[in-house]
Amino acid sequence: MCDMKEPVVSSPGTRTVPVSEAVGMVLPHDITEIRPGEFKGRAFRKGHIVREEDIEHLKQLGKEHLFILEIKEDEMHENDAATAIATALSEEGITMAGEPNEGKINLVADIDGLLNVDREALLRFNMLGEVMCATIHNNSVVKKGQLVAGTRAIPLVIKKSIIDEAVKIAESVHGVLGVKEIRKPKAGIVITGNEVFHGRIKDAFEPVIRKKIKAFDGEIIGVRFAPDDVKIIEDRIRELINAGADLIITSGGMSVDPDDVTRFAIRNLGVEEMHYGSPVLPGSMFLVAYVSAQAEKQESAEDHKPENGCSQAHITSGLPSFRASRLIPILGIPACGMYADITVFDLVLPRILAGEKIGRKELAELGHGGLCLKCETCRYPVCPFGK
Repeated sequence: MCDMKEPVVSSPGTRTVPVSEAVGMVLPHDITEIRPGEFKGRAFRKGHIVREEDIEHLKQLGKEHLFILEIKEDEMHENDAATAIATALSEEGITMAGEPNEGKINLVADIDGLLNVDREALLRFNMLGEVMCATIHNNSVVKKGQLVAGTRAIPLVIKKSIIDEAVKIAESVHGVLGVKEIRKPKAGIVITGNEVFHGRIKDAFEPVIRKKIKAFDGEIIGVRFAPDDVKIIEDRIRELINAGADLIITSGGMSVDPDDVTRFAIRNLGVEEMHYGSPVLPGSMFLVAYVSAQAEKQESAEDHKPENGCSQAHITSGLPSFRASRLIPILGIPACGMYADITVFDLVLPRILAGEKIGRKELAELGHGGLCLKCETCRYPVCPFGK
């Protein structure tokens, strides 16, 4: 009667040998030992040469057979594959945290800034199946050295064709992960409302906005107060832009009451783009607009305002000294900014400072995850809001 043994199936690129015949051979991967309640860790390191005295220990770990690597020309070792995909995944601002270990390598931020994840490319990458990349959320504000992603080749030995395809996907978008530097803003604040302007109530917006700008090492160029008067609000915004503000933040006057005219004043500046309303709670009456600094300087010099409220063409001709223009973001915060710890403003501000242009599509995308749960203790950004 024959003593039949179950055949041992090797992974691609490997063959197996009985553990008793493995003396003198090199382990191609770490071997882990777990003793419940006592120890969990590496019993044998990858590259270890098996000795006679190791055989019994290996058997106690349940190892009747050991893998021996046989990497073919069209295959790669897991660590070489991990290095290749990590390099391709990483755009500017991302670096590898050390060497790959067991086919895995972590990616960390190389600078302080805003993490950008190309989610569509990441999906295509992970659909390949034998490689993976897990990241933290897109548009997270990160610090230098912070872990932002982990990637690995899943099999011990992987076909080069799969790695080539993974690299191709990442390189097609010039890196799936990147960190954009967040500039330090020079902000101008315009606080509107008759009740504040005439001293009937104490302003609560300024300290809130100052705190949020300070969090990005920003500077407050100036604070202006204005009644519910379109012309005065326009003038206050222009004063701050001409004083060097590269970001304007307005508060109040964003609802539908007849006296709420802030957004009309912003439109009358001749903005090149303006979007009122966002699918975020708190912050549905948020406003984002862009005005040309060139236009504001010219208008100040000529005391002329464009009739259609948008086009700048007729005020830029004949003034070569103002050719170099830049767009100044204007962010209008509704009343919720006074009492809610986190609003749509906190989702948009870092993206603006990282150089993103926030338009209707970008605002609309915030609807998924845009409902604040109003937790008793705010844990933002470690929460679902804005994710």
